[in-house]
Amino acid sequence: MQAALRNRLTFGPLMLLALFGLLWLDHAAQLWTRTEAWPPGIKGIGVTLLLLIVLPLGTRELATLFAAEHVRPFRTIAVVGSTLLCFHAFATQFPAFQRIAASSLATILVGVMLTAALQRALVKQTQDAIVHMAGTVLSVMYLGGLAWFLIALRVKTGYTLFGHSISGATVHVVMVLLCVKMTDIGAFFTGRAIGRHKLIPWLSPGKTWEGLAGGLALAGVVGAALAPWMVDLEWYKGALFGVLIGGIGQLGDLLESMMKRDADVKDSSNLIPGFGGILDVIDSPLLAAPFAYLLFSLF
Repeated sequence: MQAALRNRLTFGPLMLLALFGLLWLDHAAQLWTRTEAWPPGIKGIGVTLLLLIVLPLGTRELATLFAAEHVRPFRTIAVVGSTLLCFHAFATQFPAFQRIAASSLATILVGVMLTAALQRALVKQTQDAIVHMAGTVLSVMYLGGLAWFLIALRVKTGYTLFGHSISGATVHVVMVLLCVKMTDIGAFFTGRAIGRHKLIPWLSPGKTWEGLAGGLALAGVVGAALAPWMVDLEWYKGALFGVLIGGIGQLGDLLESMMKRDADVKDSSNLIPGFGGILDVIDSPLLAAPFAYLLFSLF
């Protein structure tokens, strides 16, 4: 337990530092690419590159979990499909692409399913065709589909930053990540301090109701504190945003816990000491991304 906590306290800040450094470079790249022909600059370069690095690793871990139930997605097809969805979200910032955005999105999703079916047809086998196709499509939707919203959140237009109207601010991604991770941190330390009542003992025995309440409270405070000057929202909307996104992030963590329980493994891999695998790190923010996109649109 002490070793796990030490690893979390060591690698957690390092990952956050690297992430915020990458997001700063993402914002800098937007400034560097501004021209008279394209004054907003190209948005989301850093976020897209990050996801293109971690999603193949996440696909491998997800395929390992699926294999426990004899569901074997085609990894190459799943990685290509997730990559295409990332590029699709990145390209939605360009007006020329927006005309075909909906049709091209449908083409990618249907193409993944048809390519998975063709993979079985090429070897003249129908056995397990359904589970191969279903596993491949689910992998793409779980990783690439949710990542689409994280990139789209970065390139979305119509936001304000520090009172100035801009197109797609990096701080919106930062706020989502902070609310999700502050929920994890608050839940962890509150649960260790006063946690008595198990949240879902058959699924995640380490989580408690007290820890969840502490995590959501911290996310609400963080959201209320950051919203007025970071994303130009009233403090109470920021608090509501923090609580909702923090709670949804916890659902994402429980969703992966269910898959790990089914696969009878503790972590998706041992890639990151103290945290497990890539899926153990990105599951919460990925699931929170589409809801954050909706909330920012409504607010």
